[in-house]
Amino acid sequence: MHVTGTVPPPAPAPQDIPGGPAHPDGTSDGTGRRTRRFGLPVATALVMGNIIGGGIFLLPASIAPYGTISLVAFGVLTVGAIALALVFGRLAERDPRTGGPYVYAREAFGDFAGFLAAWAYWITTWVSNAALAVAAVGYLDVLIPVGEHRWTACLAALVIQWLPALANYAGTRYVGAVQVVSTVLKLVPLLLVAVGGLFFFDSDNLGPFQASGESAMGAVSAAAAILLFSYLGVESAAVSAGEVRDARRTVGRATVIGTAGAAVVYLLGTLAVFGTVAHGRLVESGAPFSDAVNGMFGGAWGGWAVALAALVSMTGCLNGWTLLSAQTSYAAAKDGLFPAPLARKRRGVPTVGVGVTVLLASLLTVYNYAFGTARVFETLVLVTTFTATVPYLLATAAQLYHLVSGQRDRVERGRLVRDMIIASVAAAFSLWLVAGAGYQAVYQGVLFLFGGVLVYAVMAARKQRAATVTADR
Repeated sequence: MHVTGTVPPPAPAPQDIPGGPAHPDGTSDGTGRRTRRFGLPVATALVMGNIIGGGIFLLPASIAPYGTISLVAFGVLTVGAIALALVFGRLAERDPRTGGPYVYAREAFGDFAGFLAAWAYWITTWVSNAALAVAAVGYLDVLIPVGEHRWTACLAALVIQWLPALANYAGTRYVGAVQVVSTVLKLVPLLLVAVGGLFFFDSDNLGPFQASGESAMGAVSAAAAILLFSYLGVESAAVSAGEVRDARRTVGRATVIGTAGAAVVYLLGTLAVFGTVAHGRLVESGAPFSDAVNGMFGGAWGGWAVALAALVSMTGCLNGWTLLSAQTSYAAAKDGLFPAPLARKRRGVPTVGVGVTVLLASLLTVYNYAFGTARVFETLVLVTTFTATVPYLLATAAQLYHLVSGQRDRVERGRLVRDMIIASVAAAFSLWLVAGAGYQAVYQGVLFLFGGVLVYAVMAARKQRAATVTADR
């Protein structure tokens, strides 16, 4: 099956790409040594682990004010997310190199579009890591009192960031192991609540189908605005395609399976909480999964169990997002669009990229605690709700570009129509994400993108000068 519904020009084989593998079961770390590659289970865990973060533990309470009609919004968003997953699978089949959206945007539209995708995604990853670490401290405080003093909390947040970074430094083998273990550990309690909730399900707890008093369309749209970012991370396997075994097949399968798996966990978990916690209580709940566990099994140990699950979930996310941040900057650096040191690899992992990611996230974390105000921190997190959508939109645009510019006479019409429909749905979903970020996030996010334009000007000039010097020789 061709990626775009067209007969694409053959992409370079992985072993022909600088830094690519010299053997089907291993990748080059830049020194000629082979490193272990991700198979389907690890690639799927990377997708699921990055999609399912700590936010799932608050989702049921966030959408409860709209009633059970919010589950309809979940279903609509799931269709969009699956369409986006299929697009990433097609694009990875066409070009299975590390970098994901960056690679696709650059191939279709040139260096500038590729740089914008990489720049926006890179900002999203390290700022999100800081936000994840700070949020994780709140759950850690339930288990160990670390929040009594801000510097104790800050130290805990830094430790939570650096432990996954150390796993990354150990190499792709350990990154994959941590991702699989953390994904299993987070899914087990979530699925227990989801499945266990079926035995304690009481339809009287569901409350009204439409509780907000708005029109059906208004309620679905309002709930969707809260849920829009639940599927961020769908691109995870595509970003690390260069480290995935048989990427042309595996990335697409892992992306779809991981996204569908996350959707099942989201929907079943939310439905279980809806059916076990009374609607009036759920609307006011600050820990809906804890309330569900306590309601099902009695006692007050649900808070501890959920806090532990959330902590594991966030640690797994940090492990995956640290890798994706480093992989994105690595891909751009290999093409001369990011500083050259970011292209250094060891044991299959861009070590400089990992270091820069965790350092920037750590500085942002320290700033947050040092100044005792979350204003700047919250602003940056808000910006990422927009910057995260830029690579998605550029990637779907690249897919549409390949479809429209393809040689239609060499394609089965049914395949072309199918891929065009999928790409159009994914594009609509990406635009919905942009709109859902809100005016303030879009405004501030565009300023960050314009700041990147200045960086691009410098890097493009240096790249051009190096090319000129080489030509003169």
